[in-house]
Amino acid sequence: MDIASDKKGSDIVLLRTAELTTMADYFVIASGRSDRQVQALSQAIIDELRDDGIRPLGVEGQSSARWVLIDYGGIIVHLFAPEEREYYGLERLWSQAAQVVRIV
Repeated sequence: MDIASDKKGSDIVLLRTAELTTMADYFVIASGRSDRQVQALSQAIIDELRDDGIRPLGVEGQSSARWVLIDYGGIIVHLFAPEEREYYGLERLWSQAAQVVRIV
């Protein structure tokens, strides 16, 4: 979350999903102001965690940068352009998940 915040990501949310799905224990959801910023956010997260020896299991959507998903196993990071975040509404879909932190 700190990486996204440092790179000017907006409306950053950490949801605890462990009680609701076996997919991941946590979802991080954040927005960028443009495709370019979403791409920069995703690359910064990947690079900084790689420097700490943490590599993603998978990355999807980086080329279009409208919705980038970075899978770290127990944590899945969702980075959105504003329109896609509103359209897909992950916070609504996972409304029963406990919101751990929100950085506006």
